Amino acid sequence: MRARVVPALILALIALIVSAPEARAQVVGGFDFSRAEVSVTGLQVPWGLAFLPDGSALVSERNTGRILQVRPGQTPTQVATVSGVSASGESGLLGIAARDGWVYAYFTSTAGDNRLVRFQLSAPQTQTVIFSGVPSATIHDGGRLAFGPDGMLYLSTGDAANTGNAQNLNSPAGKILRMTPTGGVPSDNPFAGSRVWSYGHRNVQGLAWDSQGRMYASEFGQNTWDEINQIVAGGNYGWPTCEGNCGNSSFRNPIVTWATAEASPSGLAYANNTLFAAALGGRRLWTVPLTGSGTPGTPLAELQSTYGRLRAVALGPDGWLWVTTSNRDGRGTPVAQDDRIIRIPPATNGTDTTPPTAPGSLAASATTATGTTLTWTASTDNVGVTGYDVLRAPGSSGGAFTQVGTATTTSYADTGLTAATTYRYQVRARDAAGNSSPVSDTVTVTTGPGGTTGGCTATPTTQTQWSTGYVIQPVTVANTGTSTTTGWTVTFTLPSGHAVTGSWNATLTVSGQTVTVRNAGHNGTLAPGQSTTFGFQASRPGGDTQTPAPAYRCTG
Repeated sequence: MRARVVPALILALIALIVSAPEARAQVVGGFDFSRAEVSVTGLQVPWGLAFLPDGSALVSERNTGRILQVRPGQTPTQVATVSGVSASGESGLLGIAARDGWVYAYFTSTAGDNRLVRFQLSAPQTQTVIFSGVPSATIHDGGRLAFGPDGMLYLSTGDAANTGNAQNLNSPAGKILRMTPTGGVPSDNPFAGSRVWSYGHRNVQGLAWDSQGRMYASEFGQNTWDEINQIVAGGNYGWPTCEGNCGNSSFRNPIVTWATAEASPSGLAYANNTLFAAALGGRRLWTVPLTGSGTPGTPLAELQSTYGRLRAVALGPDGWLWVTTSNRDGRGTPVAQDDRIIRIPPATNGTDTTPPTAPGSLAASATTATGTTLTWTASTDNVGVTGYDVLRAPGSSGGAFTQVGTATTTSYADTGLTAATTYRYQVRARDAAGNSSPVSDTVTVTTGPGGTTGGCTATPTTQTQWSTGYVIQPVTVANTGTSTTTGWTVTFTLPSGHAVTGSWNATLTVSGQTVTVRNAGHNGTLAPGQSTTFGFQASRPGGDTQTPAPAYRCTG
C-alpha cells in the first residue's frame, strides 16, 4: 500500500506545481493591475472625474453637491458647491468636465429638471445655466459629460423612467447630446436645430473616443443585457424596442453585451487600443480590446470584487488609469476608506525607459477669433502611445508653455481664445510606461478677426484606411470671416486612379480628378466662428497608400 501511495502523492504535488500560476505582472490593456494602488480616500459617492492642466483632478460628489480637487496621496480639497442640487436615488450632481478655464457640471436641480451649468474656479459661486429642461427622475438620469476630439461637449441623458422619451426626438431624455461649449446647437448636428446626436438610449453613463475619433458609449440594460455601443451621428440604438441585439435593421446593435449582473456599466475610457468600462453591479473593471477597425475582442474582467462598486474610469495626464468607487451610494458595502480613487500604473515591462518620438508636422487650421484646430502626425513608441499633451504659450516669443489639454487622437480643437491675439503651441506624446516625448516643433497662431468680412477654411481628417480605399471624415469647414456666410464651396484634387464612392452632409461632383463640394441645404449658413463638417469615401489602386493632399480650398 505504501509503495502505491507515495508515487500518487508525488504526482499530486507535481500537478500542483505545474498548475500554480506564474508570478508575473498582471498586464492588460497596457496597465499593470498587479500594482493598483489606493490614491485618494474619504470621498462621498464620487460620480464625475475631470482633469486640470496641472495634472490634478476634479471629482463631483453626487449626494453632497461638492466638487473636490484631488491629488494622489493628498487630502481632497473642496473647490466648489453646485447650487440647487436635488439628490435622491440615482439623481444629484453627476458628470463634470473641464476645458479652457471653465468647469461644467450636470445635475438634478431643485427646479425638477436636469441641467448643465458652467463656472470658473476663480469664481465658483458664479454659475451660469447653459442648458436645462432635461426630464429627471430618481432613476435613469444618465449624466456623463465629455469633450470630444472635435471640441464639442457631449452629454448622455437617461430616459428618466419614461421609456417613450428615448424614441422621441423632441425630448432630450434617452439621448446622447452634442453642443457647443456655451450650450448652443452645432450647425453640423444630424437633426437641424437639435442637440440630439444619437437616440434610443435607456441610460448611458459612459462616453469615450478611440485614437481614430470613433465614439463609444456604455449603457445600462433593463433585466437582460448591458451594452457598449459604437456611436454614430443620428443613430437609433433601439430602446425600448431592443435590449442588446435585436436584429432589426432600423436600430444599431451593440458591439459588446453582458448579463446585467456582470456589469451595470457606468464610466468608460480608452487607451492602448482598449476600452475600460467601470461596472457597478458587476464590481469589476471590464477591458475590451479593439482592432484598428473598432471591432471588439474578448472582454476580460480586472479588479473583480477587489474594491466594490466602480463608477468612473479615466486616463489621467500622468499616464495612469484612474478608477473611482461608489460604495456609499446605498447599494454597496463600504469600508472605512470609502469612497476611493484607485490608480493603475502603465506597464513598464520592468525596463522600458524609451520615450515616444516627437509628434511631427504640427499645424493649425480653421482659426477663428476664439479658436483654432491643431493637427500633427502620430508619434511612435516601443510600448505604445497613450495620448498627447497640448502646450500653449502667449505671444510670438517669450512666455512659458503650459499644458492646456490632452488628446488621444492627432488633433485638438482649442477654444475660448482671445480675438486678435497671438499664441504658440507645442505637442508632446506619452507612452504606456509613463515616458514623455520631446516636444514637437512650434506653431504660431494669431486669432481673428482679420480685415475681411468673408473667408472660410476646410480641414480634412483621415478617419480610416485600408489597402484599396479610405474614409475622410470629418472635413471641417469653418467661417473665418466676420460676417455670416450663406453658402460655401470646397475643392480638392484626388490622386491619380482614385475615385469617390460615397459622400455625406454635402453635394459632391467630380470632374477628372478635381472634386467640388458644396454645402447641403441645412449647413450652408455659418455665422462667424461657426463650422460644419462633411465626409466622403474613396477607392484607390491596391498598393497605393496616398490620400488627397490636405490643400483643400474653401470659398464662401
